[in-house]
Amino acid sequence: MTDALHNIAPPGSLAALDLEHLLHPVTPLKAHHEKGPQFRARGQGVYVYDEHGKQYLEGLAGLWCTALGYGEEELISAASETMRNLSYAQLFGSVSHEPAIRLAEKLKSMMPFNAGRVFFGLSGSDANDTQIKLMWYYHNLIGKPEKKKIIAREGGYHGTTLASGSLTGLPPFHKHFDLPIPQVLRTDRPHYYRDHEDGESEAEFVDRIIGNLKALVRREGADTIAAFIAEPITGAGGLVVPPVGYFDKLKPVLDENDIFYIDDEVICGFGRTGKPFGIEHFPIEPTTMSVAKAMSSAYLPMSAVVIPEFMYEPMATARDAPVFGHGFTYSGHPVCSAVALRTLEIYEEREIFAHAAKVGEVMQARLAALIEHPLVGNVRGKGLLGGVELMKDGEQRIPFDAHQTAGARVVQRAYERGLILRPLGDTIGICPPLVISEHQVHELFDKLAAALDDCLDLLG
Repeated sequence: MTDALHNIAPPGSLAALDLEHLLHPVTPLKAHHEKGPQFRARGQGVYVYDEHGKQYLEGLAGLWCTALGYGEEELISAASETMRNLSYAQLFGSVSHEPAIRLAEKLKSMMPFNAGRVFFGLSGSDANDTQIKLMWYYHNLIGKPEKKKIIAREGGYHGTTLASGSLTGLPPFHKHFDLPIPQVLRTDRPHYYRDHEDGESEAEFVDRIIGNLKALVRREGADTIAAFIAEPITGAGGLVVPPVGYFDKLKPVLDENDIFYIDDEVICGFGRTGKPFGIEHFPIEPTTMSVAKAMSSAYLPMSAVVIPEFMYEPMATARDAPVFGHGFTYSGHPVCSAVALRTLEIYEEREIFAHAAKVGEVMQARLAALIEHPLVGNVRGKGLLGGVELMKDGEQRIPFDAHQTAGARVVQRAYERGLILRPLGDTIGICPPLVISEHQVHELFDKLAAALDDCLDLLG
């Protein structure tokens, strides 16, 4: 492979060093060695710049996360001040510090359910991994050790650790990794456009997939199922907005069978959909919640699991488990905590969520207009979150052949025009920073529309 590397990158260049030393996450590695890396040299506001100084509008907020954009001095100051004062402190063994305490207090005050306790980690993956462990731990403590299975949906994305990767319902995250683990069950994704049967209305589609869920619960036994996990709007699994009535009919199934709802807000949380949390668009209340990404605007790694007090009580009083045996060296890291807290304060001080809701209306209007493009089969989204699904024949739902890599081609043309998006198969993910202006939204969609036009001959 070494000879092949030198064919595309000069010896000693950053590209050559990248190809020689790095193992890139969630990357088609063979193609990476054929094409080389894309560089990010600096960022400011909603734009990033490559090593040649070319400007790109960041249409995916980094990786669904840089909500306040790049170069926010308030967050830089929060990090540097805290680092000078207390560069590290643990939370193991009753040790505590103010940044973690203040952040936990702030998070609880924002929750759309009766929150009790906050556990800190570093990523959405470890948050959802923690969710599984807490479900198992809690049910063991209350004398229901058989209640361990977690229901997750096809096409959902919840992380890449051994456990959270099992919750994820996307084949590349399972194949060759011996996943999923046996305790994970799978149910239908609420993707009406792709999955409805001929002549089936949205209401009939919802009834069918909820009926499938009921059958799954009966087959497995409600006394063996601890929780159901879902994003309010699916992110990396294709930007799927559930049909009207989906969560309405899901709720009684969970309630009647004593199945907890784990709300994965890693992408939808903190204003992304036009409300503080994505689940607030729907008539269901979480039992627990996972948050990350925009919690710190990705300036430093930070995640949290928020649980109700009734789950914490048996943990705090268990006689046969005197030590809560879970945690990470960097749980509640003081510098990360301070940056996350300042992020949440900025959201309030600058009314960022209201701004995102207003600008999100502009984005949704531009998104809806793309349905007229010959390459587009379906568009969907909420707030500053959207997906454009490419189809050979949108009305008949005939997809492009896999070898055509339609999504990747359009995203590459957009990149050449100075716009960063992400192909999710043949769905193009759109998720700009929350601070984007109306003018910049139009810039984003003008470039996307041009990229689609560029691909008409290639894909037509």
